Amino acid sequence: MNPEFAYLKKIGNEPNNLIKGLQLIQSTEGYVSDDGIRAAAEYFSLPEVEIEGVLSFYAQFKRVKPGKNHICVCDGTACHIKGSSQVHTWIEQELGLKPGETSDDGVFSLETVACLGCCSLAPVMSINGKVYGKLDRKKLAKILKDYAEK
Repeated sequence: MNPEFAYLKKIGNEPNNLIKGLQLIQSTEGYVSDDGIRAAAEYFSLPEVEIEGVLSFYAQFKRVKPGKNHICVCDGTACHIKGSSQVHTWIEQELGLKPGETSDDGVFSLETVACLGCCSLAPVMSINGKVYGKLDRKKLAKILKDYAEK
């Protein structure tokens, strides 16, 4: 096994631990890479195609490396009503990103989430866990510019 994935030995290599193993890979790498799939297949003695099947079935797993600045746009009921789709449009116009994508330079990635729990601040997004609410186009553009310059 690739020594980079030696941390998998923290859990048993029984196939019923596959999801736990994939979660461990994702929490370490930020996503599940092709190398991660090969390591999991070898460690759990399963075909790579079976690993891919599990990854594609569960929405919790990411196959694209996240950007340095991970943007999560809330699409819960309050945010949806207050314009989360407009927030997505603005981000696409500013960064050229759609949900599930990472910028070519690796600076930003974009994800839609069900709820960030800040309904009174709708529409809301977070970047690397920091929440920004009551978004409008001008505020969003400034926030993205600040992160791009960091």
